[in-house]
Amino acid sequence: MSIKDIVATLAEVPSLMRLTKEAKPRPLSTKDCFAARAEATAGRFGERTALIFEGQTCTWRELNERANRYVGAFKELGLVRGDVVSIIMENRIEFVVTIVALNKLGVTAALINTNLTGQPLIHCISITGSRMCIFGEELTAALDNVKADPALEGFDNYLFVPDAGLDSCPTWASDLEKDAADKDIGNPPDTGKSTLGDIALYIFTSGTTGLPKASVLSNRRYLQAAAMSAIGSLQCDENDCIYLCLPLYHGTGLFIGLGPAFLTGASVFIRRKFSASNFLSEIRANNVTCFVYIGELCRYLLNTPRQKDDAKNPLRTMTGNGLRPDVWHEFKQRFGIQRVAEFYGASEGNVVFINMFNKDCTIGATGIPHALVKYDIDADEILRDNKGYCIKVAKGEPGLLLGEITENTAFEGYTNSEDTEKKILRDVFKKGDAWFNTGDLLKTVDVGFALGLPHYQFVDRVGDTYRWKSENVSTNEVGESINNHSQVAFCNVYGVDVPGAEGRAGMASIMLTEDADKLDLDSFSAHVNAQLPKYARPVFLRILSEIDTTGTFKMVKGELRKQAYDLEQVSDPLFVMKPGSSNYEPLDSEFFAIIRAGEAGY
Repeated sequence: MSIKDIVATLAEVPSLMRLTKEAKPRPLSTKDCFAARAEATAGRFGERTALIFEGQTCTWRELNERANRYVGAFKELGLVRGDVVSIIMENRIEFVVTIVALNKLGVTAALINTNLTGQPLIHCISITGSRMCIFGEELTAALDNVKADPALEGFDNYLFVPDAGLDSCPTWASDLEKDAADKDIGNPPDTGKSTLGDIALYIFTSGTTGLPKASVLSNRRYLQAAAMSAIGSLQCDENDCIYLCLPLYHGTGLFIGLGPAFLTGASVFIRRKFSASNFLSEIRANNVTCFVYIGELCRYLLNTPRQKDDAKNPLRTMTGNGLRPDVWHEFKQRFGIQRVAEFYGASEGNVVFINMFNKDCTIGATGIPHALVKYDIDADEILRDNKGYCIKVAKGEPGLLLGEITENTAFEGYTNSEDTEKKILRDVFKKGDAWFNTGDLLKTVDVGFALGLPHYQFVDRVGDTYRWKSENVSTNEVGESINNHSQVAFCNVYGVDVPGAEGRAGMASIMLTEDADKLDLDSFSAHVNAQLPKYARPVFLRILSEIDTTGTFKMVKGELRKQAYDLEQVSDPLFVMKPGSSNYEPLDSEFFAIIRAGEAGY
């Protein structure tokens, strides 16, 4: 190890001590919430810019006052502490105003993926016990198509939030902006009644089985995640600007991107969706110093035409997850990044890692009790010793990450108790212990001097979930949708590697019904497009003569996953949905070579 490495690591100690103090679990009865932090920030930095969005700016005072007006409208509509309200809205100022207002009132916001339509959308609105649904003008059509479903009967109201003004409020909804226009801008007393133990948000996750599950997020966990990002990752203050193009219905954007602003007074540049071509110009024009990423975005940026002045920008630090080692160094060098604070965590999880010491190609370290245990990927099961206990892996060996469940590292779980229990492993190392099963494989890596703290690297996901286009995809959910096609007898869904792309692309191996000679590609393509959001649609198809199963009739994926879509290993018919296409077509050797070269564009 070098002197430079030691000095750089020791320089992080003050921030580490501050984070340790700030993130220390406080009693759940403590009065605090993220809306209280935003309110306090408005008191300190009222005339500083809070949000920048599509040519609009909003100061902290204006954000707080708009939220207070919304609180007045919500009260008039009958919302009270403990209620749940669903929100489906794209990234914009009104989204932030809405969640701050609901948090001030002590109402839980259930944040719905804006890509969802049809049955998945109905499911997400209905399972949380929401009294109302707040939706953006831009998503009116999605709500209009499902509001008559019996599962949504009994709703008190649908609240419309204007956007570009192209569509007026539908007759079946109320205009929230109009309802709030004449309400008091003063801070409501309700904010001071919220506690760390109150449920702030429901964040939907694909989980490992079935339709999306609503994970529970308390005010305490939100503030802990925000402090981790503000102090340990971005190291920002009121003079910084955070570039945020990740969806705010997801934890990375909402906790790691927006949370630090609530705590510190930093401004946030919000984008509805990521644009690689506009990235650097927006960074420079808005003096952006911090970037919240997922690895896929970084790869997209590296694929843009290189310019001599790429590194001449105000960006100094970035935090996120999924930045793979093969692009890490090139990205830092090209764009002049000084600090990459990769982190690891899940919205519903109880364990988090952070690369606070700015070590390359690592998710960092953690002070939370955890363990890596042996896992048989092909059999899709945890290995145990002759006493029935889990086996810890050797140093540097990939293992399944478990987070110990204690009073200070609670697993808050899901709205459904059965789903919660499925994620808990009991009697792991001794009778009576309980651990959260992350479903992820990690390994330790040597990073040089790090104060004796072991550092880790993400390896892969296991089981029934893979990650594609920054979304966790449930293989069971995809499989259930595909099985509804008239020509499909059974299907086996799994994730496969695609050179040059982040995560794993979906692949479905299908056994056709006895009366089907071949798959009707037009019909099947239309079915998949109607039933699944873009990120969940399998990229590859394989037609099998039979499906392999275990003795308990669980479908075997190991060999299929290894063979993937390799024309040299697979003699079965293979099909592909090319980038930009909505139809499957035969996979030929020419396009397979393009995929293998990492030039397919996924």
